[in-house]
Amino acid sequence: MDSNKTKNILLSCLVIVIVTCVCLFFIIISGVVVTSIWPFSLGQGEVISPTPGVSLPTPVSEGEDSLGLVPTEETLTESVDPLPVEIAELVDEIEAQVSQIRGLTVQTSVPRIMMTPEELQDIVVNEFFADYSDDDARQDVLVLSLLGLLPADFDLKNFYNDLYSEQISGFYDSETEEIYVVKGTTFGGSEKLTYAHEFTHVLQDQTFGFDEGLNYNEAACEEDSERCAAIQALIEGDASLTEIQWFQTHATLADYNDIVQAYENYSSPVLDSAPPYIQLDLYFPYEKGFAFVEQLYNQGGYEAVDAAYLDLPVSTEQILHPERYPWDKPQPVMLPLLEETLGEGWMLFDQNVMGEWYTYLILSQAFDEGYRIPDDQALQAAEGWGGDAYAFYLNESNDGVIFILDMVWDSQQDANEFMDALTNYAGLRWDTAAQSIAGMPTWSGQEGVVVLFQDGDRTVWIIAPADALAETILLELQ
Repeated sequence: MDSNKTKNILLSCLVIVIVTCVCLFFIIISGVVVTSIWPFSLGQGEVISPTPGVSLPTPVSEGEDSLGLVPTEETLTESVDPLPVEIAELVDEIEAQVSQIRGLTVQTSVPRIMMTPEELQDIVVNEFFADYSDDDARQDVLVLSLLGLLPADFDLKNFYNDLYSEQISGFYDSETEEIYVVKGTTFGGSEKLTYAHEFTHVLQDQTFGFDEGLNYNEAACEEDSERCAAIQALIEGDASLTEIQWFQTHATLADYNDIVQAYENYSSPVLDSAPPYIQLDLYFPYEKGFAFVEQLYNQGGYEAVDAAYLDLPVSTEQILHPERYPWDKPQPVMLPLLEETLGEGWMLFDQNVMGEWYTYLILSQAFDEGYRIPDDQALQAAEGWGGDAYAFYLNESNDGVIFILDMVWDSQQDANEFMDALTNYAGLRWDTAAQSIAGMPTWSGQEGVVVLFQDGDRTVWIIAPADALAETILLELQ
């Protein structure tokens, strides 16, 4: 039951630094740390962090073979060089400075390895996505196009290869416990900033334990991708705050000028061409995670940030609304298994939690501008989320897709606001059906039939290829 959401989260299990966070450069250049100058105002659960319904390769637990996401130690060792002596001395100094700022002590030194952009691209194509087949990508597009987030003919596999080749400037591999940095012409401000971020991940992992301590791993993220999206935001927000503080404390004028030049010369044609939801989701753990961690830091310094690793955020709602952390816990929602009810050919493809962030993305970031509802309405509609469960069923014989989203809200008023927004979205995307199903609001389109149902603070959204299937599902859920 993998998903694009899970896959994006677990790419940060490595943990990757994304060059596309030019917003961090902007903060550094301005010399202040204020969330209001971020380039987006969102209503973050992350990369293409983490849209539900897509089964992409994920890392495996220690001791198993790679599934294609995590580069194997043997492959990387063959294709990279250790740091030159002068750079090694420089990063030793950065490590000591970051450790002092963050208030954490490194327990074991980790190998630091540099690679060329060409070597990185080879790793992305042949390691990160080695087991991501054309058929995997085809099924993922079926699901994401049903949600309106991708066009039906989108080349997802090649897009991912190109995007990660363009965006990764370095990463910490928590499985092999090594830091990888992409070679530049010099080791200037940009490279130092990346290293400060990545070394923060080393301190986090050695202090709190990504896998066993935080339960931030493949199995846990497949079970609850919403929880993992929140943990990812904590991890990346912490590293983003720390790298900014390192830069403001220790960067030289030359480093500053290098960052300014990098900001002015920055280009990202692959990201710029990405569907809107991917662009925003890439920023989620960095932008919203930073705002979440900054609020903790302002309340109690790094002691308050450390405490969050012992009482983890569990939803994108808590990340988006730090004032609701840690008390506002999601309500559990259970969906019945419907394979036997749906009949021959139908199989469960993905089942997990959508969360506030991805609800917002679906309503406001469709690939077709004509499907998008106003941003302020989407934000208000997603707020008040109390918990949910979604499921996708696929029929491989005819590429049929069924989508079910069962949600509970903090109040009936919140449920009403979501239904109003979703009705607006449905009216933009589909035609009103000539006949309703079980008296419920119904639309029809190329995807089949769309049915909405509300009962107090509970809402249900169904997309099915035919009226009979939609009615069968509705009866099972009522």
